[in-house]
Amino acid sequence: MSRTEESFALIPGARDSPVILHVPHSAREIPASVRGDFVLDMGELERELDHITDAHTERLASAAAEATAVTPWRFVNRLSRLVIDPERFPDKREEMRAVGMGAVYTRTTHRAPLRPEDFDPGPLIERYFHPYAQAMTAAVADRLAVAGRAVVLDVHSYPTARLPYELRGDGPRPPVCLGTDPFHTPAELLAAAEEAFAGFGGTGVNSPFSGTYVPLPFYGTQPNVTALMIEMRRDVYMAEPGGPAGPGLDRLAGALAALVDAVS
Repeated sequence: MSRTEESFALIPGARDSPVILHVPHSAREIPASVRGDFVLDMGELERELDHITDAHTERLASAAAEATAVTPWRFVNRLSRLVIDPERFPDKREEMRAVGMGAVYTRTTHRAPLRPEDFDPGPLIERYFHPYAQAMTAAVADRLAVAGRAVVLDVHSYPTARLPYELRGDGPRPPVCLGTDPFHTPAELLAAAEEAFAGFGGTGVNSPFSGTYVPLPFYGTQPNVTALMIEMRRDVYMAEPGGPAGPGLDRLAGALAALVDAVS
């Protein structure tokens, strides 16, 4: 099973691998038709992309996949999260709407206007959000059918210093933050991640970011879908904001590969 569209790509792994590396926020690409929605000039938009993009996480996931004994599957967002954020609820359940950062953002990381406040998100939700969610749901269903379980490892990064949009940014900011869900993150998955990333000066749980991504058709109902969010602090592997990767990227890729092997 393989699927590639303008906005996302599913990259096959080993047939019997249960693991999907989900990379939702690594891209900077914005279609020309969407760029016209923004109230920022080009320089401001590029600076915002520096702050909001989880830079180099696609490269990190790819390197990790190549280093594993059983190659995981990868699901990669090819467009910037400024187009749509596939990990937000597309309705009033989304708490980040309070800072203008629901499924379609109207505010920047510094709470400045990004789109008009009365912007209609409907066309972007239909064009980009729903197809992405449907394809990710299908990818997880395929792993369940073939491997009997699915393990979604959500690959992110986060800035060293708190940005104004963060709702809970006053807590610890460890080198690696592990986001969990009370139903979908079993203790053994969390323990495996803590062991894999132990060499980076400490891991933390659900601070400054919490939760993890599970497609809604499985959420809270399918225990054979397990999930963990991995948030790597950017100073561990790159120059901030938006700068080049450093040697820490290869070390993190090795740790992620060890986690994949441990849960495969």
